[in-house]
Amino acid sequence: MSKDMITGAEALMRSLEHQGVDTLFGYPGGSIMPVFDALYDHRNTLNHILVRHEQGAAHAAQGFARVSGKVGVCLVTSGPGATNTVTGIADAMIDSTPLVVIAGQVATSFLGTDAFQEVDLVGITQPIAKWSYQIRRAEDVAWAVARAFYIARSGRPGPVVLDFAKNAQVEKTKYEPTVVDFVRSYVPVPAIDMEAVKAAAELINQSERPFVLVGQGVELGHAQCELRAFIEKADLPAGRTLLGLSALPTDHPLNKGMLGMHGNLGPNINTNKCDVLIAVGMRFDDRVTGNLETYAKQAKVIHFDIDPAEIDKNVKTDVAVLGDCKQTLAAVTALLKENKHTKWIDSFKEYEQVEEEKVVRLELHPATEALSMGEVARAVSEATNHEAVLVTDVGQNQLLAARYFKYKKERSIVTSGGLGTMGFGLPAAIGATFGAPERTVCAFMGDGGLQMNLQELGTVMEQRAPVKIICLNNNYLGNVRQWQAMFFNRRYSFTPMMNPDYMQIAAAYRIPSRRVFTRQELGEAVCEMLATDGPFLLEVCVVEEGNVLPMTPPGGSVNQMLLEC
Repeated sequence: MSKDMITGAEALMRSLEHQGVDTLFGYPGGSIMPVFDALYDHRNTLNHILVRHEQGAAHAAQGFARVSGKVGVCLVTSGPGATNTVTGIADAMIDSTPLVVIAGQVATSFLGTDAFQEVDLVGITQPIAKWSYQIRRAEDVAWAVARAFYIARSGRPGPVVLDFAKNAQVEKTKYEPTVVDFVRSYVPVPAIDMEAVKAAAELINQSERPFVLVGQGVELGHAQCELRAFIEKADLPAGRTLLGLSALPTDHPLNKGMLGMHGNLGPNINTNKCDVLIAVGMRFDDRVTGNLETYAKQAKVIHFDIDPAEIDKNVKTDVAVLGDCKQTLAAVTALLKENKHTKWIDSFKEYEQVEEEKVVRLELHPATEALSMGEVARAVSEATNHEAVLVTDVGQNQLLAARYFKYKKERSIVTSGGLGTMGFGLPAAIGATFGAPERTVCAFMGDGGLQMNLQELGTVMEQRAPVKIICLNNNYLGNVRQWQAMFFNRRYSFTPMMNPDYMQIAAAYRIPSRRVFTRQELGEAVCEMLATDGPFLLEVCVVEEGNVLPMTPPGGSVNQMLLEC
């Protein structure tokens, strides 16, 4: 069968369509212009969202991927266009988000000459991507795209970078749809070791105080049902990481709360009291473990993970159950005895009561006239029947929103976990509205984070993206200020912040808005926000020197949480 000769740019369009792509985020420029010209003829099948900055494109693609389970795609030009995506690529790598970044590049004849907007993108991104590759010939396009999507979405997901030389965009090639399902030396899903499965089941069956740590891997592996079957059969209490919060419904009786530096008291203290610690799809990062020298030393450790590199990286494992947790959890569950751990589970109640009295009640029902971040988050969560997608920026807004939101549905939290990227929230929320158009997307951010990618309000305006933006304005870089208060003698070095009039900014972008100062106004304002079609900016003026509690001090033991500042 004869094949038409088409340009490399057109081959890219057809390859994206072949991969099932229907949405991409980008920004045109000189070295990617032939691709954007080809895109003009594919507007009916490929919905390109014009962002206002390439970092916004990367984060929007992340938000899209996180709620949809699909690969996020962004399309940018060379030089600064490409380097502007680096933060998003690094963020996607550490948080295991499937992403394909396609960047223009100067023609191969100019490579190495310091040509206009030339930069070694492959060299820059190799340490922060699953795969980085330069396409120098039109005939390589179909193969490179197929390989990129296979690597991005398979195994432990992550970002892939394609550096697309301009000559390869305009040269002609014969196109044939290409499938890649094998890459030499790349094993995306390790084979299940039944001996490890048996050993894990035996440890759990013998345990008196088991404790499960639920990570984002459960969401990525679509293993939410398998997780519930696993914990319910053996009566296993569970804590969740920040990115794993919606893998288990908030109101599940075995859900004992959030892990980590600003997590709940019970899960953190009982981490150092359990006899078997069962980690599922989480990587034992420092914000969860605190001081490794004192972390769960009394426990046997079982680690379920798809990535062998995570085993023994931070915490020594007694049994490693490698593989896709959808399969490995089911395999272990089949060998579990039905059990009850009533006394052990009841031990969490004491800590819940202490935290309720000393932290939660004060946050949700503060004695001050000023609103707290936590009560705002809870009000929005309740008004959405706990079914919204929570997108956060980074800082106090992130931690308090995550703590006081409740989760009924899976894939309901989108936040920057490992990299902690301020400016993530707004573009990620835009992406989430395209990835889950049927859901309400509520984006919490501080006055600092909102201003880091404020230009993406232009994207919101143009697309009428129905992002419900809640700006928690405390006139500080709140998280840094809290640390300065606690550990630097209240020396507020460059954390007080002069802010613009967000109502005027919203008006300039033709986004409905409202500012709230008092508790009496809050409920009505939240209802107005949710009842408004399309986007809305709700600025809530909150207490200036509020704190996120409890807190494990940096370098402290996970069971030594501060309940007050």
